[in-house]
Amino acid sequence: MLHALLVATALVGPETGFTALFDGTSLKGWQGDTVGYQVVDSTIAVVPSATGGTNPGFLFTQQPWDNFELRFEFKLTPGANNGLALRWPGKGDPAYEGMEVQILDNEHPSYANLKPWQYHGSIYGVAAARRGCLKPTGKWNDETVICDGRRITVILNGHVLVDVDLDEVTRAGTIDGRPHPGLAHPSGYIGFCGHGSAVSFRNIRIRPLAPVRDDAG
Repeated sequence: MLHALLVATALVGPETGFTALFDGTSLKGWQGDTVGYQVVDSTIAVVPSATGGTNPGFLFTQQPWDNFELRFEFKLTPGANNGLALRWPGKGDPAYEGMEVQILDNEHPSYANLKPWQYHGSIYGVAAARRGCLKPTGKWNDETVICDGRRITVILNGHVLVDVDLDEVTRAGTIDGRPHPGLAHPSGYIGFCGHGSAVSFRNIRIRPLAPVRDDAG
């Protein structure tokens, strides 16, 4: 199947066709909370102290995206919590009005009793991720997220955490039992969802994809 070939290519790692979303020196191409998110040492860093004690908001792309392969690196601090918004319309909670892929320090004691769909790499409330693939807190991790029509794949440090068809995984309802109207959106903004934790991002790059049909041979 073509989707399987796409995932295999993502695991191998060729960079042909990718465009940088972050130039390493400015937030050009991004909008939203440019106070809570700042350029620090050639990274996009969440700086909670810059917001006066309130949670940093959302930093998101200036253009919407539909089908794409996104690659980036991230570094967590102890207990860090963030999220990657996908196909978000620009208003409302990305976890419901779009999709939110969890970015989380899984091993921190404060997260010992979360639901399976709340851990790192999970599509919040929709699909639980494989665990055990994060590098130790403070180390850089490599993540790839593929949005290919109704298929969403999350790959962390060379390990597939999630690979689901949105229609199939929600056929009997979402696993959190809540409406997720954003799952129907074919396109939207990509962004980072602040939750009051210091997290750094770098090497953010993307390549557009045409929708790939699994039955195309």
